[in-house]
Amino acid sequence: MNFKITKEWTKSFFMMIIAVILMGMCVSMLVLSDMGTDPYSAMNYGISAKLGMTFGNYQLISNLVLLVIVVIFERNLIGTGTLGNMILVGYSADFFTWVFKNVFHVPAHLGMGARITFLVPGLIIFVIMAAVYMQSGHGTAPYDAVSFLISDKIKKYTGKDTFRVVRIIYDLVATCIGYAAGGEVGIMTVCMVIMMGPTVDYVGRVFEKHRNKVEEANG
Repeated sequence: MNFKITKEWTKSFFMMIIAVILMGMCVSMLVLSDMGTDPYSAMNYGISAKLGMTFGNYQLISNLVLLVIVVIFERNLIGTGTLGNMILVGYSADFFTWVFKNVFHVPAHLGMGARITFLVPGLIIFVIMAAVYMQSGHGTAPYDAVSFLISDKIKKYTGKDTFRVVRIIYDLVATCIGYAAGGEVGIMTVCMVIMMGPTVDYVGRVFEKHRNKVEEANG
C-alpha cells in the first residue's frame, strides 16, 4: 500500500470513500426494486440468507477469503480502497436498507412505478461509482481485484487486453451462483454483467488521461 499523502492522494481518497458508500446505497435501492442487484451482491445476499447472516457480515467474510488469494498472487492491487470496499459497501447497504424501511417507511413490495424509481438511479450510480472507486488508484476490493488479476495474467502471456471479456465471464459466474443460492438476481444483474467491464475500462482510460495531465503539470 502506498500511503504517501499528497493533495492528489487526499482528493482521490475521499472520492473513493464517497464512491463505495454510494455503491452500498445503490445496492439497497436495487434490492428494493426487486429486479436484481450487482452479481457479487446477488451472490452474497443468497448465501448470507441461507447461512442466517446479515449481508454486511457475510460480505466482509467473503472478501477476507478472496483477499488471501490477492495477497498471494498480486498484492499491489491492495490499497485503502480495498478496505473501504470490504467494510463500507456491505454495511452501507444494511444502513440504507434500514433508513428506507424505518425512516421513509418504504414497503417491502412496491408498485412498478416505485420499483423503477429505485432501479434506474440505483443502476446508473452503482456502475459509475464502482468504476470510479476501482480506478481511483487506492486499490480494489478482493472480488474486483481477482478480475484484474486474471486479465493481467492473460495479458502477460498473450499481450492482449482482455479485461472486458474476463469481467463479463467473471460476473456471469457470480450471477449463476447467486441464482442457485436464491440471491437478488434479476434483469439488472444481467445488465451489470454486460455493463461493468466496459464502464470500468472506459473510466480507467479517463482517469489515466487525467493522471498524465497532472504528472505533466507537475513536471
